[in-house]
Order: sequence, then structure tokens, then C-alpha cells
Amino acid sequence: MTTTNYDQRILKTKDPYPKGPNDWRRFFSFNTDAKVIGIQYIVTALFFLLLGGLLGMLVRGELITPPSDLFDPTVYNGLYTMHGTVMLFLFLFPMLSGLTNILVPPMIGAPDMAFPKLNALAFWLVPVFSIILLLSFFVPGGPASSGWWSYPPISIQNPLGKMLNGEMLWITAISLSGISSIMGAVNFVTTIIRMRAPGMGFFKMPIFIWTVLAAQLLQLLGLPALTGGAIMLFFDLTFGTSFFRIEGGGDPVLFQHFFWFYSHPAVYVMVLPVFGIFSELFPVYARKPLFGYKFVAVASFGITILSLVVWVHHMFYTGTPMWMRNLFMFTTMLIAVPTGVKVFAWIATLWGGNIRLSTPMLFCLGGLFNFIFGGITGVMLATVPVDIHVGNTYFVVAHFHYIIFNTIAFGIFAGIYHWFPKFTGRMFYEGLGKLHFALTFVGATLNWLPLHWAGLLGMPRRVASYDPEFAIWNVIASIGAFILGVASIPFILNMVSSWVRGKPAPPNPWKAIGLEWLLPSPPPHENFEDDIPTVLNEPYCYGLDKPFVQDEQFYIDKSFKKH
Repeated sequence: MTTTNYDQRILKTKDPYPKGPNDWRRFFSFNTDAKVIGIQYIVTALFFLLLGGLLGMLVRGELITPPSDLFDPTVYNGLYTMHGTVMLFLFLFPMLSGLTNILVPPMIGAPDMAFPKLNALAFWLVPVFSIILLLSFFVPGGPASSGWWSYPPISIQNPLGKMLNGEMLWITAISLSGISSIMGAVNFVTTIIRMRAPGMGFFKMPIFIWTVLAAQLLQLLGLPALTGGAIMLFFDLTFGTSFFRIEGGGDPVLFQHFFWFYSHPAVYVMVLPVFGIFSELFPVYARKPLFGYKFVAVASFGITILSLVVWVHHMFYTGTPMWMRNLFMFTTMLIAVPTGVKVFAWIATLWGGNIRLSTPMLFCLGGLFNFIFGGITGVMLATVPVDIHVGNTYFVVAHFHYIIFNTIAFGIFAGIYHWFPKFTGRMFYEGLGKLHFALTFVGATLNWLPLHWAGLLGMPRRVASYDPEFAIWNVIASIGAFILGVASIPFILNMVSSWVRGKPAPPNPWKAIGLEWLLPSPPPHENFEDDIPTVLNEPYCYGLDKPFVQDEQFYIDKSFKKH
């Protein structure tokens, strides 16, 4: 047991609701407790998951038949633009920020985030830019309809000449989202570097912490480019400048460089914490130490570095010179090396383990399977001839969703189920969880697997009507989308019902190793308060009979006593 003196402004923050975890009012307040902020993020993100999923089903409803007979083409363009934007900026990023908020301080033994008020401000920007984004769909002149990438010259067209238009509001919302993400990144990086428990050196940190650190450093490195490009796009649209306007001497391809310099690394910003979740859960449910812990940790930064030099593979068909194509084909393929290190480490961890197929493990295994498949198609797209052939087809859409949903969302669901008992104090219903997994896996596979064949056969993306020869693939995909919509019912029912009336959760229901599992369920306001554990070993000592922290039994007894 060690007493650690943090900055008193952090350690002794006032809880506005002294009853702590039992007072529901705190979730509707400007609360500075990272656990409360994390749950605020997660609940908000789940709402937008339902909204974004509904928009996706509307898109698939249009595509279930070859002619454009459900929506006007302009409305269709607005629908898929809003679907992509909501799912990325209002579901995935806030959801990962929420998981990071509730997990980072307890996992490193900190009482809270380094900058609690900045943390709260970062969250409350989310409802602000979400309202602006949704309003963009209803303003005169039509919604933003240039996709989540917002390429000029389409995105800077303003035929009605109105300053307040859908695209302008869209750009404003995305800019505010970037500001919120930068605030969060500064907070996460500072907290991890400055507020770890005694004895927790870098190579005693959980892999989830490694991946969060790598992802947030990537945010700080890449976001300024996109922010600058978005500001220039805003000026072109609103004030008639010519950064990207061809008739004024601008270059629309320049925006693609700004956009993809961040937006491809943004995929790794989202997937790296999910890799961390896989690395945390596989040892727990296989009852084995994580294979190659240090290599898995360092591989996270290998992905970070290489992800900054791969963006041009999105632009092979924009007239890039051959030397640039070859260079970025090589770097894109090279990123498979640190990624492969993680995959092989997970498989080695599972090999010969005493695997428990509980709901979190099922989502992890499903996510791993989907990621391997999506990674193979990613290497295909890294190859210049293949990418030029299928670059603007549904093959890219299928690959993208295999990473974004079939990997990242699966990992998110695994993390929610795994840590749900810890931060709510309630056990979820295992039967509903497995039903949620089955429907999600079947729906996701039917939705996006057939689109690989449609893309290889030449079906273009971003269209509301298509040749009848592609109809069969779209019918199957639409059925899958509707099954995914049904899958949300047992999930939401499980979360709400379990939190309200679920069985009380013990401090460590999974017999997991980690600082957060030495806390009661749910944890108190400042986690360990003055009794900060001293870390002795790596956090994956399953079956090795090695204590993770000094005086481990003291913290176990204390967590059960408070429970």
C-alpha cells in the first residue's frame, strides 16, 4: 500500500452529489468525475448508434431495388452523408472517448483525469455539434450531400447563394468535433504520462493504456491538417475564396491530401483502443498471460508511426505519379507487420487456453475473425492495380465496414459487456447478450460480405440506382441491415434492464487482473483515493502465481468490504 500525493486540485475535487455512484442526477450535470463523463459519452453515443443505424437502413431500403424509387436522389445523397457522419463523429468517436474516460484513471491508479473541467467541456461540445449537424439536414437549399469526406468541388457548390446552408453547418459541426477531440487527446496523454500508480512503468501498463496513448498522440499529430483543410473549405464555400475552387486557380485534390492525412490515421485512432480491448479480454477469458506483451505494446506505436505515411493509397486514381503510388503501396503494406504482431499474439494467447465463451469473448472472437478478413481486403486495396480497378466500387464500402463496424463496433460491444458490472454495479443478462451477438454477427456478415462481390463486378458506390445485375447482392445486404436493426433490441433491453434491476455485481466477477478490478463495483468518486497500489508485475499474470500489486489481499478485502 502506498500513499501518493497528486496535485490536490485533482485529488480533492468536490463531488457535487455526495451520494456518489447512487445518485442518478450526476449524469445530467456538468460533472468532472471521469467515470460520470464516460457514461455520459457512452449513453449519448448509443443514442446516435440507433439514429445512424436507422439512416443506414433507409439507405439500404433504397438500394434493395435497382431503380431510385424510395427517395429523391438529393435526399438519398443527404441520407448517406448523414449516416456516415453520425456513425463516425457521433457514435464511434464519442463511444471510444467514453470507454477511455471510465477505464484510464482506474487502470493506472489515478483519481481522475489530469484536467477534469476540460474533460467535461470536451463532452458538452458533443450535444452542441450534434444539434448543429442534425439541423444541417433541414435548412433551405438541401442537406450536406457530399459524403463524410466532403470533397470539393461538390462540397463548395452553393447554387442558392445562402450563407446558412447544409454544407456550412456540416463543416461547422465537424470542426467543433475536432476541437472536442483535441481537448480529449491532451487530457488522455497528460493523464497517462503524469498520473500512473507507483511502480507502473511503461512496460507494466495494460495494453489498453498503450493503445490509448498511441491513438491520442495520433490525434494530436493528424487533426491539425484536417482542421486547416476544413477552415479553408469553409472559406471557399462561404466567402468565395479559391483554395480548392478550380475556376479561381485552386486545387480540389489538395483537400484530399489534407483530409486523408488525418482521416486514414483516424481509422487507427478508432481501432487501436479496440486492439487494446482485445488484448485485455483474451487473457481473461482464456486464463493465460498475453503472449508477447512487450511486442504487442511496441507494435501500437509502430502502427501510429506508419499510419502517418499511408494516406495517398486513397488517391491512386487521382493522377498521382508512379513513384508516389509505389511508395505508398509499400508503406500501406508495411503497416500489416505491427498489426500482424498483435494478431499472432492474440492467437497464441488463445491457443491451448481454457476459453470461456461468454458474451464479451464472443464479440472479441467475432471481431478478430472479421478483422483478419478486413485486413486481407485492405492489403488487396493497397495494391495499385487492384485499387484503381475497385477504388470507387462497393468493394471499398465492404472493406471499410468490415473494419469500422465488424471490428471496431464488435470490440466496443465486447468492452461494454466486460466492464458493465464494474461501472454500474450490476450484472447483465448473459442470454440477451448472446442473442445480441448472434443477430449482430449474422446481420453484419449478410450486410457487407456480398458487397465485395458486387464491387468486384463493378457496382459503383454513392449511387441511388444501379444495373439490375447487382440486385441479388443488394437484396442480401439489405436483409442483413434490417437484421442489424433488430439486433439493437436485445442490446438496449439488456443494458437498461440490467442497470435498473440486474443482479448486484461483485468487485471482480471475471477474476481478472488489473487495478480497476481491485475497486468496488461501482468505484468510488476518486477511485483508490489516498491508498494507491504499488504495481509489481505485468498485468497479465494468469496462472503464474505472481502478485500484480503490493499488499494485493488488502485491496481485495477493501473492495469486498465497500461492496
